[in-house]
Amino acid sequence: MRLAIVLVTVALVLGAPLIGPSMPSGAEAFIFWQLRVPRVLVAAAAGAVLSVIGAAFQALFENPLATPSTTGTTAGAALGALIAILFLPGQAAVMIGAFVGALLVSLPVAAWAARAEARVQDVLLGGVALTLAAGAISSGLQMTADAEEALRAVRWSLGSVGQVGYAGAAVLGPIAVAVIAVVLAHSRGLQALVAGEARAASQGVDVAALRAQVLVAGSLGVGAVVAWCGPIAFVGLAVPHLVRKLVGPGREDLFWLSAVAGAGFLVGADVVARVLISGRELPVGVVTSAIGAPLLVGLVLRPRR
Repeated sequence: MRLAIVLVTVALVLGAPLIGPSMPSGAEAFIFWQLRVPRVLVAAAAGAVLSVIGAAFQALFENPLATPSTTGTTAGAALGALIAILFLPGQAAVMIGAFVGALLVSLPVAAWAARAEARVQDVLLGGVALTLAAGAISSGLQMTADAEEALRAVRWSLGSVGQVGYAGAAVLGPIAVAVIAVVLAHSRGLQALVAGEARAASQGVDVAALRAQVLVAGSLGVGAVVAWCGPIAFVGLAVPHLVRKLVGPGREDLFWLSAVAGAGFLVGADVVARVLISGRELPVGVVTSAIGAPLLVGLVLRPRR
């Protein structure tokens, strides 16, 4: 099953640039190398980062519904990036703003999740509340911007990998490798944490250091993806759950398999966004939300059944 996940991802990544409308004569090389290849690289890096962070957050918060989207990390990164887009020049400022915003939202949710009396529902509600607050502030900021800036912000907020290019791939690639390396280095500790902080501590896990390092790495990864691609929701929720269904829960290889499957998932979602409507291109965030939202509803309702 692990080999199947890897093979499907490789097939998607290698075949995605060739999928789509026929290319005009004489423009094949330009469209292939300058448009399609970089967007596949960006989609693979972003999907791997979001998926591995989702799997790590689910273990870190001891909550199967905890992802960058449901804990408010994505919304915080989006708010920080939006502030930079509207008021500060340069892509570096956008990345810094997204990282700071993601970290500022993640820390209070993590602190609440660490309390003994915290329940799963409370952590989720806290993340939802912070997400709504960040979204309201973002909407207010867009209303204060001029028409051109507001339109640019709205397009960015839908999530897209099509306009990033090789510059974005050169930034997201190393960040993806670093974030995945941090999560894999803590894979045993994260799996121990699923059984509770006391159990993890009894196995020699430094829970405080683990939580801090994973939160910083997760905020950096989400911030980078949001800064370059905009907020892309539900990848960190859908992919780890699908991987668990295929390989089983409680496995240390869940994290690297989630990264591999996430790369293929977002590349496939981008292909769907590119070819679903002839002559038009949907934002990839719309496709991932259409897949992830029903899954989230199903996961929430499942305990009641």
